[in-house]
Amino acid sequence: MRHSPRRHRNYVAFLGHRLSGIALAIFLPFHFLALGLALEGAGSFDAFLAFADIPLVKMAEWGLVVLLALHLFFGLRILVLEFMPWRSDADDRAGLIGWGAGGALALGLVFLLGVF
Repeated sequence: MRHSPRRHRNYVAFLGHRLSGIALAIFLPFHFLALGLALEGAGSFDAFLAFADIPLVKMAEWGLVVLLALHLFFGLRILVLEFMPWRSDADDRAGLIGWGAGGALALGLVFLLGVF
């Protein structure tokens, strides 16, 4: 009996990388909106900065930083899987998932300490 690929522990890293990429793609137009407000003048950008100072918005920014770091680390994991030699057939490099998730949370913590 074969197990579903979705039950494999590397599937979590696959999903994390893809979903964080989608979330970042959704965020990108809002980033361009903020840049456009900065070009319009100081008044519009100051109003945006006042909005960005709301605690809920700051937590959303933290989530975006964690997603960006998760996308980065899981993308690096994919590069390691593709370009580094495998030691054996049993080497699935699942330990890279924990390092990637831990690195993303560590960067999120550094961001959180700098924001509040």
